[in-house]
Amino acid sequence: MRLRLAGAVLLSAAAYYVYLPLPSGVCEPWKLMLLDALFRSFMKASDVAHALGMCHRVHLLNKVVSWVEVVEARSCSTVHVTDTQLGGVPTRVFQPKNGKKLKRGVLYFHGGGWALGSGRMRSYDHLCRKMAEDLDAVIMSVDYRLAPEAVFPDQYHDALAASRAFLSAEVLQRYSVDPERVCVSGDSAGGNLAAGVAQELGSDETLKVKFKAQALIYPVLQALDFYTPSYQQNQAVPILYRPIMARFWLQYLGADPSMEPILLANNHSSLDQLGVSATTRSKLNWTSLLPAERRKNFQPVFKDTGSPDVVAKVPALMDVRAAPLLAEQGTLGRTPKAYVMTCEFDVLRDDGLMYARRLQDAGVAVTSDHYEDGFHGCMVFAYLPMMSNVGWRSMNNYIHWLDRNL
Repeated sequence: MRLRLAGAVLLSAAAYYVYLPLPSGVCEPWKLMLLDALFRSFMKASDVAHALGMCHRVHLLNKVVSWVEVVEARSCSTVHVTDTQLGGVPTRVFQPKNGKKLKRGVLYFHGGGWALGSGRMRSYDHLCRKMAEDLDAVIMSVDYRLAPEAVFPDQYHDALAASRAFLSAEVLQRYSVDPERVCVSGDSAGGNLAAGVAQELGSDETLKVKFKAQALIYPVLQALDFYTPSYQQNQAVPILYRPIMARFWLQYLGADPSMEPILLANNHSSLDQLGVSATTRSKLNWTSLLPAERRKNFQPVFKDTGSPDVVAKVPALMDVRAAPLLAEQGTLGRTPKAYVMTCEFDVLRDDGLMYARRLQDAGVAVTSDHYEDGFHGCMVFAYLPMMSNVGWRSMNNYIHWLDRNL
């Protein structure tokens, strides 16, 4: 009897911990709750270890990720997998064993807030294998440096170095990649890096080979407004909570973590911040860049006075290499055709939607692929035991777009 009672108590406690009220439109909510409970457990454990001085919270999280997710480079009957370097940056290469002699090529940057994860994780390994098979393409998954040891612009420089090497005649010939059919892609923070690379190389007239396409998966593109409609609507929706995104930004920019409340209050972009011009604000003015169905009844939050000189202390907040949404129209217009995936239940939804609109306004052909039941990270979770339907749909549609446009 006592064992049954103890079991009932434990089950009730577990259910209480796992359960989280979610919007009614979320795809398969219990799967997201279970995934979120797992993430929250790891996050809390890492916070405790950090507070006790045992290690940095990011180091513990990455150790867990490595233990659970990182897999060896194993070839199979259809795909040859090797670990190498591109421009001095560790990279995993997936090469189809059959198909056409001259392949399409995709350079991929993983997500993880510029601090977590690896292109060698099981989820990315599965994604890249499927891309290689379905597209008959060479896929290169880049392991750029991570925070806290590396901060902006280190990750950007790694992405740029890998991209230049990928587009070089030597690498294209070595892997039999068609120089007319190459794409840069990434998810979340990796989408940020892919967008930044597309801007830089699109404006580089010295390059003989340029990317034909850019494919951005729920990218993070700005850190000036933490009150976009999607940040307001989804601030408590897993797996990417609003405070966690602010923390990731501060780690990436090498800023004082105590500034988190300043970012979350939009005090860093108040109207008295001399470093944030009216022109800059127009580039993320969601009242004009978002359609009415995304704006809903949300109102902008830009204060008259805020924390003084934040932009002066953290100038990278205004650097287009870190925040591609702030780029000039001319720069955007020189980037390749784009695919931008967004999810309704994601704080980063409006970053992607605004970027798609600005690209279109600059004359770039854009496919905006929005998932009304999607959440942040859904595509790379398509292979987990608790894989979601929206994960499979989004992954297959992403690959289908590449097949038709590359």
